[in-house]
Amino acid sequence: METRSRTTRAASLEELRAVGRLVVALDGHTICLLAEGDEIYAVDNRCPHMGFPLHRGTVSDGILTCHWHHARFDLCTGGTFDQFADELRRFPVEIEDGDVYVDLTPRRDRVEHQRQRLQVGLERNISLVVAKAAIVLVEAGPSGVDAFRAGLDFGVRRRGGGWFRGLTTLTCFMNLMPRLPAEERAAALYHGLTDVALDSAGEEPRFPLEPLPGEADPQRLARWFRSFVEVRDSEGAERALVSAVRAGATPEQLADMLFTAATDHRYLDGGHTLDFVNKALEALDVAGWDRAEAVLASLPAQLAFAERMEESNAWRHPVDLVALLEDAFERLPEPGAGLWDGRAELVETTLEAEPADVLEALLGALHAGASAVDVASAVTFAAAMRIARFPTTNEFGDWDTALHTFTFANAVEQGLRRAPSRELLRGVLDAAMSVHLDRFLNVPATRLPEPDDGHGALAELPLLLDRQQQVDDAARLVASYRGDPGELIATLGACLLREDRNFHTIQCVEAAVRQHELLRGTGEEGLPLIAAARYLAAHAPTDRAQRQTYEIARRLHRGENLYEDDTLPPAA
Repeated sequence: METRSRTTRAASLEELRAVGRLVVALDGHTICLLAEGDEIYAVDNRCPHMGFPLHRGTVSDGILTCHWHHARFDLCTGGTFDQFADELRRFPVEIEDGDVYVDLTPRRDRVEHQRQRLQVGLERNISLVVAKAAIVLVEAGPSGVDAFRAGLDFGVRRRGGGWFRGLTTLTCFMNLMPRLPAEERAAALYHGLTDVALDSAGEEPRFPLEPLPGEADPQRLARWFRSFVEVRDSEGAERALVSAVRAGATPEQLADMLFTAATDHRYLDGGHTLDFVNKALEALDVAGWDRAEAVLASLPAQLAFAERMEESNAWRHPVDLVALLEDAFERLPEPGAGLWDGRAELVETTLEAEPADVLEALLGALHAGASAVDVASAVTFAAAMRIARFPTTNEFGDWDTALHTFTFANAVEQGLRRAPSRELLRGVLDAAMSVHLDRFLNVPATRLPEPDDGHGALAELPLLLDRQQQVDDAARLVASYRGDPGELIATLGACLLREDRNFHTIQCVEAAVRQHELLRGTGEEGLPLIAAARYLAAHAPTDRAQRQTYEIARRLHRGENLYEDDTLPPAA
C-alpha cells in the first residue's frame, strides 16, 4: 500500500462503494472500511469486546452491531452503547483522487484509557473489562500498585458494609504478587480486583463521616473508639477513628486502637474480623498511609457488629473457655525478651492439653522469657499443624474451621510484630483456645508425609491438582521438594490462580507463605506449605471459569484471534 506523510492508501473508492465494505491489512492493523450513504468509515475490524470480525456485523442508522455478543457502536465516534465492550477504534479517512486513505496515528494513551476502563469494570462488575485493564496496567507498572490503589479506593468507598471478603482477597494477592512468576502477576490482580467488584455489587455505597471539628487528643479518641465498639455504635466508632487519623495519630497508634477493640471480645466472627483489620493495615503499607482515613473508616462496622464468641455455646460449654480466658488475662505478665527455648513443648501442649493447661503453659512461657511474638508464633504453628494433619474423613466444611483458626492466629502474630500490646496479646490466648476447640478435627490425625526424592515436584503438582482430592499426594510432593523455596511458592501461587476464587483457599495460601518465610532456617518452615498444599488440593480443581475469562483477555492483548475467519486478508 502507498504511504504518505500521515495516511496510508487503503483501497479505491470505486471498489469500496461497489461492495459496501472491505477488510484491508495496513501496518499490522486489520481495518474494516464501510461505505454508508455518502460517508466512508474506517474502524478496527476486531470488536473491542472479544475480537469478533466486525465486517460480519450489521450497520443500521449509523450504529454498527457486532453479532457475537451484540455490542453496539456509533460509527461516527466509535463510542459503545454497551460497557462490557469498549470504545471502537476509528481511523480518520481522507479521499483523494478516487482513493481512500486512512490515518493510522495512535489517538489515545492506552494506559490512561485502561485506568478509566478499570473503573467501569469495578463499577459494573465486568470481569473481562477488569482483566484487560489489569494486564495493561501491570505491563506498564510491574509492581501493580497503581491498579491495587484503584481497587482499594473503590472497595472502601463503594461497599456500604465496609471491609470484607473482596478487599481481603485483593490484599492477599498483592502480598503474594512479588512471589509469583512474572507472567502470573496480572492474573493475581485480576482475581483480587474482580472479587472487590463482586463483593460490592448491589451494595449500598458508603457515605464517609467527617472528623470532629477542631483539635482532638488521639488517646482520648482511642478510648471513645473502644467504648463505641463495645456498645455496637459503628457511626460513633467511625467518627472517633477518622478524627484520630486527622489529629495525626501514628500508624502504630491507629493499629493499637483497632487491635484493642478487636480483642476486647473473643474471636470475633470466627476470626475474620481481626484478620480483616490486619489486612487493611497491610493494604495501607502498600498503597500509602495517606489513604488511612478512607481505608480505616471501612472497619468500624465490622468490629461493632461482629459475632462475639462469648455469645456462642461452643466457647461456654462444656468448659467455660471465656471465664478461663478472663482469669488468664488478669494474670498476663509482661512478655520477655525472647530468651526462651520451650517452643516445641508449647506447640505440643497447645495441640494436646486441656484448655486450662494450655493457658497456664502460655503464661508460663511468658514468665520464662518468651516474647509476645514467640508465643504467637508457636500458636500459629500449632494452628497450621491442624490443617497439615487434617484427615479427609472429616466433613468437607470442617476445612474452613481449621482455616479460620490459622488465619486468625497469623493475623494476631502479624499485629504483634507491628504494634505489640498487652491487649493484643489476648488474641494469642484466644487463638490457642480455638486450636483446642479444633482438636477433634485431628482425630485421628493424618500422618505428616514422608519425603521421597522430590524429583519433578514442580512439574507434578499442577498435574496432580487437575484431579479432585489429591490431598495427601500434594502434601507428599511439597514435603519432598528440596529446591529453591521461592520456586515452590511460585508454583503453588500459579496453581491457586488457575482456580475459581475461593476466599478461604486464598487466605490459607497467603498466610502459609508468610509463615514459611518467617520460619525459614528453623527446620519448621516446610509445614505451613504442606498445610497450604493440602488445603488447595482439597478445593481443586474448580470449573476454572474465571481463568478462562482472564485467558481471553490475555489472548486479545497479544493480538491473537479468538475467532478464525479465512475470509480475512493476511496481516501485513
